[in-house]
Amino acid sequence: MKTRKSKITPSSLIDVRGLSEALAAFAAERDWDQYHSPKNLAMALTGEVGELSEIFQWLTEEASKSVATNQDTATAVRDELADVTLYLVRLASVLGVDLNEAVTQKLRKNATRYPVDKAHGSHKKYDQL
Repeated sequence: MKTRKSKITPSSLIDVRGLSEALAAFAAERDWDQYHSPKNLAMALTGEVGELSEIFQWLTEEASKSVATNQDTATAVRDELADVTLYLVRLASVLGVDLNEAVTQKLRKNATRYPVDKAHGSHKKYDQL
């Protein structure tokens, strides 16, 4: 199998500055900064991921593929994905983490850990390849 090199361009992966600013303003207007500690935001994020997971619980693999288009679950899945995103972006902002840089570095690390010629079609973790 031919080895392919990943094309990772940090300037174009993720830009959440506008959302981060909007969330900071939203929190400030409500005097919620006092509650937005990293611990509290991480716990809230975990709760929202749990709510997202609930939508998928007990579904078949096939049914899980259509949650965003099924009228019984589409609104809920969009709402929970939005909640996860909001808390993630707010947490990164409070911690001073540049999500674009973090994502770029993680993709580069994963490209090294999971080279195409070894990882293609495999579910194995990098230390088992």
